[in-house]
Amino acid sequence: MTLEPLLQSTLAIQIHTLAAVLAFVIGVGQFLLPRGSRVHRVVGWSWIGLMAVTAGSSFFIHMGRVFGIWSPIHLLSIFTLVMLVFAVRAARRHDVATHRSIMISLFVFALVGAGAFTFLPGRIMHGVVFGG
Repeated sequence: MTLEPLLQSTLAIQIHTLAAVLAFVIGVGQFLLPRGSRVHRVVGWSWIGLMAVTAGSSFFIHMGRVFGIWSPIHLLSIFTLVMLVFAVRAARRHDVATHRSIMISLFVFALVGAGAFTFLPGRIMHGVVFGG
């Protein structure tokens, strides 16, 4: 394992990676906390902030261009930002089922699922974890 590929990447990629890793760690912790508590809300807002930074920073990363400087992953970033708003609105309406569904889906698909692709050969995180 070496951080060299990440340290040699752009600032946007470094910010994106740090926010995603922290969101993953906090997200796992959030699943273990009692729901609806003050701690759950504070950690939840932290997770939302990190996911917003992760999605927002992706607009400054232009690898795998398909549509000009954009790639299909940017559609996921837009979707993530919109769904974060819907999740907060659901929580404020005390619609726990919708809030839970959105948050778990974002964790699984936008964070874990999309993150898994960063470990494919030729990608920066593959170089970080497996070297080369």
